[in-house]
Amino acid sequence: MSLVFWLSFAVITYTYVGYPAIMYLLSRFSPHPWCTAPFDAPVSIVMAVHNGADRLPQQIEHLTTLDPERIREVIIVSDGSTDDTAAILSQLQHSRLRAIILPEQGGKAAALNHGIAGATGEILLFIDIRPKVAPGALAELMSNFADPQVGCVAGELVLNTDGHDAAASAVSGVYWRYEQWIRNCEAAFDSPVGVYGGFYAARRSLVRPFPPGIILDDMFQPLSILRQGYRSVLDRSAIVTDTWPGKVTGEFQRKVRTLAGNFQLVSLAPWAFSPGNRVFCQLVSHKLLRLVVPYFFLLMLISATWLGFGSPAWGAAALAQWAFWLAALAALRFRLPVIHRFAAAASALLVLNAAAIAGLYKFLFTTGPLWKIWSPTGPTTEPVTS
Repeated sequence: MSLVFWLSFAVITYTYVGYPAIMYLLSRFSPHPWCTAPFDAPVSIVMAVHNGADRLPQQIEHLTTLDPERIREVIIVSDGSTDDTAAILSQLQHSRLRAIILPEQGGKAAALNHGIAGATGEILLFIDIRPKVAPGALAELMSNFADPQVGCVAGELVLNTDGHDAAASAVSGVYWRYEQWIRNCEAAFDSPVGVYGGFYAARRSLVRPFPPGIILDDMFQPLSILRQGYRSVLDRSAIVTDTWPGKVTGEFQRKVRTLAGNFQLVSLAPWAFSPGNRVFCQLVSHKLLRLVVPYFFLLMLISATWLGFGSPAWGAAALAQWAFWLAALAALRFRLPVIHRFAAAASALLVLNAAAIAGLYKFLFTTGPLWKIWSPTGPTTEPVTS
């Protein structure tokens, strides 16, 4: 049992501390910088939307006034919307706005494929209906394509946490800053294994059609571009703002979908998980290990509890773990005095690891398209992206 405990501890520590530390050292002592310069190639914006009538007019106005001399067209694909989305798109008149109305919902990937097929710009900018692009961010994003080895670029996502509960705020705050820091280290060394799907750009010549039904388009496309010998990079000066679910229940559902998508990606793009992929070690360390970490947390708790019946030291280790997880669980229901901020971070860790277990269950036992496992309904969730 002691071996089980220490093996579990080693896997967890490597996943959350060791790998990020390695990437930081590589980014500092073995960086691979890329050049940036003004880059004025024409851009096609591609956006998929399902039942987005409430937000669509505002986002259309935002996108059609965004760097008009650079953006050739704004392609919006209505993915089988049953609200007024199609009517809004049909009524709007704009020289650079192109609408594609799909009668049946096929998922975000299928909708994006329609937009990609109709795009004419040299650079494709993928964006969702929520994000707002900061002034000058598009020019900063485009400047990275001056380096011929750069095939995909993502910006810096700043999340709004106003009105969020403590656990959801911890996910959108501490956890996201930690995640984005790792991605920036990966980009400095070579390439991140995924990008924020609400705002990223790629060379149209390198973009590949998404497999039908895939959830993680923001991992598949960058990895496909890496497969062709190019880089995916991040630009921290290209700011975009977004809001993730404000309640922990909505955040849990969002993460279940995302983590189920990781399992799906293994089945739909097995080439990404072969040693021939130059970011294979990063992909295993950053993504795959997080899918199995929940089971090592459980093994560590069980082994320490078992050993604790015969040893005060092991008993203390078991008690500390039980206290941590019970505080995390309690903080999801109650605002705990004094330790609330610590407990909220623990709750976020609990939610993320529970979502990995639920994601595996959804991947294995969902009948029909996997992208249907979550249909957000409220304005504070992730409402209208297919």
